[in-house]
Amino acid sequence: MDVYSSVSHPLRLHAGPNALAHLPRELGRLNARRAFILCGQSVATRTPLLHRLRELLGSSCAGAHTRIGKDAPLDDVLAAVAAARDCDADLLIAVGAGSVLKAARVMAILLAESGDPLSLATQYAEGEPPISPRLLKPKLPLINVLTAATSAQNRSGAALRAGDGGARLEFFDPKTRPAAIFWDSDALLTAPPSLAVSTGVAVFWRSLMNAGAIHGANPLVQASRLHAFTLARQALPRLQDPHDAGARLDMCAAALLQNRDEDDGGRPFDAHWIARVVYALGAALFNRYSHLDQGTTHAVLTGPAIACFGDLCPDAVRAMSAMLGLPASDAPDARGLADAIGALWQPLGLPSRLSQLGVPADGMAAVIDAAMFNFNADRHRELSRHRDRLGALLRHAL
Repeated sequence: MDVYSSVSHPLRLHAGPNALAHLPRELGRLNARRAFILCGQSVATRTPLLHRLRELLGSSCAGAHTRIGKDAPLDDVLAAVAAARDCDADLLIAVGAGSVLKAARVMAILLAESGDPLSLATQYAEGEPPISPRLLKPKLPLINVLTAATSAQNRSGAALRAGDGGARLEFFDPKTRPAAIFWDSDALLTAPPSLAVSTGVAVFWRSLMNAGAIHGANPLVQASRLHAFTLARQALPRLQDPHDAGARLDMCAAALLQNRDEDDGGRPFDAHWIARVVYALGAALFNRYSHLDQGTTHAVLTGPAIACFGDLCPDAVRAMSAMLGLPASDAPDARGLADAIGALWQPLGLPSRLSQLGVPADGMAAVIDAAMFNFNADRHRELSRHRDRLGALLRHAL
């Protein structure tokens, strides 16, 4: 805790009612004259956001691509790149949640770098640590307009869904961090409660996992983890209210604190084994089965992960139990922790089994194979030693 590094990145954040009124000023600050908007069909056709942005931008709006699908499929991103190139865009505005924000980061990479997407993505050589290519070309500035809370809002990495349902394509470039982020109250309220809940569950899940690794973290990371958990825990049950903008703003703040956690020297993606295996298997599942979402998938996997991997990280089990107010015990109570977490999911109407989500049992071997290619969860390629446990976890989750 006495030796650590913290890296700050320039960012302007605008939050609250009518926060988007600051958008033209941000374009001026960035000397941008041809902004290109990126969003999904729901934002484009079911909300007034696209019209509102075009009005705010006026002649500075060069165009828009409105067909980014869930989990950012590679083909959708390639189509958006071609459209932005045709418009001679000099700035990208991503409007949405995790999928669109990740897509915009990869767009910035593909617009600047030469080479095909596979060569620019993280490389996995057999038996070697993964390597992210150094992408040196300048990137277009990005602005993120959130419609739901997500820790994807201020990251350098992004993962796209492969068309074959196999391992994701992972990209990393610090130059794709956004120059500005908007948490506009009306924009956040355009998301239906179901989306606010699913993204909020993902943020809360991460805050709980990080709470299992507060001891030993440096004081800056500890502060982010403690307050992110407090904000997310209080906001989670309120996300079902379609008029509660405050809960959605608080969940956005919790997610940004998770970004700061990493900048301040935390390692939130590999905090402990429970977090790692849920993240890796979850990514493999919703990449393979496109109807799944991250929050719900993580919720279903967490109890089985505690049962199958809790013995490898007893301190994390104790710490998470304490954060949830469970009685202190000399021995880690994995079952009690799993039950307490399940009780949080129940009022939100989340399923408890993968089978309830239409996931077939015969695809689990391929899911485990894909989970072996996840830089964040397995940067030292250790998951392959636990294939039997991973199999037991998935059987428990089904």
